[in-house]
Amino acid sequence: MTNSLELECSALKVARHKIERVGCAYFNARRQIGDSSGVERSDSDEKLAGAGEDVDISYLKSLDPKEWKDQDHYSVLGLGKLRYEASDDDIRRAYRRMVLLHHPDKRKAKGEEVITDDDYFTCITKAYEILGTSKTRRSYDSVDPEFDDAFPTQTDIESNFFDSFNKYFNLNARWSEKSNVPPFGEVDAKREEVERFYNFWYDFKSWREFSYLDEEDKEKGQDRDERRWIEKENKVARIKRKKEEMTRIRALVDLAYNNDKRIQRFKQEEKDRKAAAKRAKMDAAQAQKAEQERAVREAALAKEKADKAEQKRIEQIRIEREQQKKVLKKERKTLRDKVKDCKYYAKNDKDQLKHMEGTEKICETFSLSELQALNKAMETKGRESFVAALHTAEQKIAAELEELNMAQQKKQANNTPKPVVKEVKKGELWSNENVQLLIKAVNLFPAGTAQRWDVIATYINQHCSAGSGQVTARDVLNKAKALQNSDHSKSTLKTQANEAAFQSFEKSKKEVQITNDITFGESPAESKENVKQNGGDHVGNLQQQQQQQQQQQPEPKQNGNAMTAPAATPAPTTNGVASKTWTKEEQALLEQAIKTYPTTTPDRWDCIAACIPNRSKKDCLRRVKELVELVNSKKEAQAAVK
Repeated sequence: MTNSLELECSALKVARHKIERVGCAYFNARRQIGDSSGVERSDSDEKLAGAGEDVDISYLKSLDPKEWKDQDHYSVLGLGKLRYEASDDDIRRAYRRMVLLHHPDKRKAKGEEVITDDDYFTCITKAYEILGTSKTRRSYDSVDPEFDDAFPTQTDIESNFFDSFNKYFNLNARWSEKSNVPPFGEVDAKREEVERFYNFWYDFKSWREFSYLDEEDKEKGQDRDERRWIEKENKVARIKRKKEEMTRIRALVDLAYNNDKRIQRFKQEEKDRKAAAKRAKMDAAQAQKAEQERAVREAALAKEKADKAEQKRIEQIRIEREQQKKVLKKERKTLRDKVKDCKYYAKNDKDQLKHMEGTEKICETFSLSELQALNKAMETKGRESFVAALHTAEQKIAAELEELNMAQQKKQANNTPKPVVKEVKKGELWSNENVQLLIKAVNLFPAGTAQRWDVIATYINQHCSAGSGQVTARDVLNKAKALQNSDHSKSTLKTQANEAAFQSFEKSKKEVQITNDITFGESPAESKENVKQNGGDHVGNLQQQQQQQQQQQPEPKQNGNAMTAPAATPAPTTNGVASKTWTKEEQALLEQAIKTYPTTTPDRWDCIAACIPNRSKKDCLRRVKELVELVNSKKEAQAAVK
C-alpha cells in the first residue's frame, strides 16, 4: 500500500504555498514538537522567533502600570541586551511578539483572569509608545538606568590606564552630536592624535537631555497659565541636569588628562625643547658678546696704534717746527747783525730810524727761504737788496691790512639787519610820560633779563598815571622798534624834556640856595645876589651839558642794547653846580670803599668820600640811594610778572 501511495504522489503535481502561521496554539505546538518535526518555517516565523528574548511572566506581572516611568522599557519588550543599539524594526517586531503572547484577549481565551484597568499589558503598550517614537525614545535613552555615569577608580587607572579610559570614553561617546569620535588611543599614539582627542572632548557637544525626568506633565495643566508654569519649572530642572552632565564629562576628561603619561611625556619633551632653545640662545648671545668684546679689543689696539702714530707724527712736526724756528731765529739775527754793522744803510738819522723799523718788518713778514735769500744777496748787493726787501715788506703789510679791512666790511654788511618798521596802532597809549618810562625801563632791564618785555610792560603799568591805559609786551616791543627807526630831530620830546629839566633845575637851585644860606649864615640879600651872579652861568652850563648828552646818546636798540631818551633829566645839583655822571672807575671805587669800610666804622661816609676824587659825602649817599631804588624796582617788576 505504501508503494501505491508513493506512485500516486509521484504522479500528482504538488503546488507549494507559503502560509504565515500565527497564534498561541501554533507556538505551543512548536515548543512541544521542537524543530525535529521537519516542518519548514516561514520568514515571519523566523522574524518573530528572533525578535527579542523571552520575558519572565512573573516580572511582567510585578509591574505597576501607574509606575510606568520607573520601569525598564527595553526589558519589558525583551530587548534588555540590545537596548539603545536596537533598531526601530527590532522594537516593532518585539512589540508584535509581546502582543501575540500577552494580549488580554489571548490570555482570556486560555482562561486566565485579566483585570483590564490594572493589567501589565498596559506597561507593554506604554513601553512601545515611548520606544516606538524617536523623540520619546531619545528622551528615555538619555536617562537609561543601565548607563554607568561613574569614573574609573584610581586602582584601575594605575593598573590598566588605557583600557579603563577606553571603556568609559566609548560609553560616553554615544551622547556626542558629532560622528567619528576620535579614539582614546594607546601608549604609542602620536602627539597630533592625542591633542585631537582631548580637543574634541574639551569641546564636547552632548545631545543628552532630561525631559523624561520632568516631575509634571504640562498637558495635565488645567489652563494655559498653569501649563506655562509647569513648562518653566521643567525647563529649569532640565538646564540644571544638563549643567551637571557637562560638569561630569569635563571631570572625566580632566581625570584622563592629568593621569595621561603621554601628556606628561609631551610636556617634558616641550620643556626640554624650550630649555635647548634657551641654551642655544644663551650660547649665541655669549658668542656674540665674546665677538663684540674681541672687536672692542681689536678696535682699542688699533686706536692705540693710531694714537701712537699720530703722537709720533705730531712730535716729528713739533721737532721740525722747532728746528725751523731756530733756523729762522738765526737768519733774523744774522740780518739784524748785518744791518747793524752797516749802520742800517742810513744816510741820516731819519733814514736810520726808518730802516730800524723796516728791519723788524722784514723779520716779521719774510719767510725762512726769503730771509736766507736776502742774507745771501746782501753779501754782494748790500743796500740795494735791503731797500728792495724793505719795499716788499711794506707791500705785504699793506696787502694784509687791505684784506682785513675788506673782510671786516663784508662781515659788517652781512650782520647788519635791515630795519623793519612796524607801525604802532595804539598811539593813544604812548604819552610822553609812558615813553620816558619805556626808555628808563629798557636801560633798567638790559638784554638777558628773563621775560624782558613782559617785565618792562609791568614796570610801565606800575609807574604810569592812573588815567593812561595798560600796555602789553607786544605794545612795548612795537613802540621800541618805532623809536629805534624814528627821526629824533623832528620829535617834540626833546623840547618837552628840556623844559622839564629846566623846571627841575630851578627847583633844585632854590633848595640848594636855601641850604647854603642856612649852612654858611648868609643873609637873604647875599643869597639873592649870589643867585643873580651864578644863576645865568649855571643855567647856561646845564643847557650846554644837556645838548652834549643828547648828541652823544646812541639811538635806542632792540633786544638788549641800551635805549636812551632823546633828552634826559639832569642829575641833581650840589652847591649850585650840576653833579657829573658817575663813571665806571668812580663806581668801582665806591663799591670797593663800601666793602673796605663797614657800617661799624666811625665817620664811614667821610672815609668813603675821601677814596673817590671829586666826590663829596653827599654825592656818595645820593648814589647809593639811587642804586638801592634801582634794585628794588627791578625786583618788584620781576615779581609782578611771575
